[in-house]
Amino acid sequence: MSPLSPSLPTRVRTKVRAAVRRPTRLTPEETEARTLVLRLCSLALQYPDSELAASGAVLTSTVRALPESPAREHLAAFTDWFTGQELDALERHYVEMFDLRRKSSLYLTYYLHGDTRRRGMALLTLNQRYRAAGWEIGGGELPDHLPVVLEFAALAGPAGGEAPLRQHRRGLELIHRALTDADSPYRHVLAALLTLLPPPTEADEAALAKLAAEGPPNEEVGLDPYGAYGDGEFAPPGTFVPPLPAPPTLSEGPR
Repeated sequence: MSPLSPSLPTRVRTKVRAAVRRPTRLTPEETEARTLVLRLCSLALQYPDSELAASGAVLTSTVRALPESPAREHLAAFTDWFTGQELDALERHYVEMFDLRRKSSLYLTYYLHGDTRRRGMALLTLNQRYRAAGWEIGGGELPDHLPVVLEFAALAGPAGGEAPLRQHRRGLELIHRALTDADSPYRHVLAALLTLLPPPTEADEAALAKLAAEGPPNEEVGLDPYGAYGDGEFAPPGTFVPPLPAPPTLSEGPR
């Protein structure tokens, strides 16, 4: 049952909901720690190349320097695992979790819009948000890639900077659940991030259950249905589906 009585005026209910979802006023120290958590999550979710793997000790010491919090505990669990792995093992695990499983894909607009035309508009809107804040994406990555969204949130601050994270709260929750089901240490990174966001509402929980069961919206003709690739997985990104053959041209002969 909703904690807000339907007898309350609509304007009051709207303001209360906004207050619940809006980040509370933070001290400078809390803002600094929050920014650092976002940047650490962004780094942790990037592809583990040799440079990132070599920085494991620095990541660990930075996490340990954070104030005591659930986010710090989750990130510490991740860095303990990360620093104990060989580079090839890190690479294999990352590809398996984020490139071969759509339920834990790091492209956030996919969960909200699936393979539909609306996703293209969402990507454009997100890119425009970045540019309006004076920030340009480097490296050729899509604007909805979670490490990119996290870096923007760290740069722009809790209000406008974290708005895309709050908008895609359900997708983030689904990624976390998929990583937890796979027993991936990356679940700790998502758990750390989720501690910074408002808890899911009843509507969020219902939408998550539907999304997990049915998959995101889809408009592309010829795609295999969700669940055809392993145990309940969505079709992997980049899956090639050959086009349907064109019907034969019929000749009516000379008239």
